[in-house]
Amino acid sequence: MTSIAVIVGSTREGSFNRALGELAAASLEAQGARVTRVDLAAFDLPLYSAALEANAFPAGAVKLKDVFATQDGLLFVSPEYNGSLSPLLKNAIDWASRPTGDEGLVALTAYRGKAAAIMSASVSLFGGLRGLMHLRQILSTIQMIVIPEQVVVPNAHAAFAEDGSLKETLPASLVDMTAGRLIAVAKALAA
Repeated sequence: MTSIAVIVGSTREGSFNRALGELAAASLEAQGARVTRVDLAAFDLPLYSAALEANAFPAGAVKLKDVFATQDGLLFVSPEYNGSLSPLLKNAIDWASRPTGDEGLVALTAYRGKAAAIMSASVSLFGGLRGLMHLRQILSTIQMIVIPEQVVVPNAHAAFAEDGSLKETLPASLVDMTAGRLIAVAKALAA
């Protein structure tokens, strides 16, 4: 069974991106994936610095990296902050990219050669698209295979029904399509 972690770059109560992440996780499970929901609030991740890394690599960062390393694929859902991804998500990605133990400087064991998918919900008309462009670039830099499909949910404040589903059929179908493609690519890369 293909294992996929869903990582949401928001810890805000009532976050539209957390709602989108839950829809993606449910779609992945419905399509046969084993899903790990990663709550970044559960990890003690100080702001990354080389000095901190050299003196005391945080246990939370090691734990997060271990979770990522055991997955076949990663699905990232990020709010857009000033045209980019959330600092919370960027910090988590950075910590999990760092070498631990006897790994070489560019081992990237949590990421290298794995499939990734990206999604965003935003109150703007762009749906977080600008932030996803940065996220795609970062994930490619750390050697992930980012699938071309992506999901943006514009006007997020009006996009979700009370039951948490998306009101519009297009973004809802894109969630399912993206989840299916991520599973297929992750499975192929893990074979």
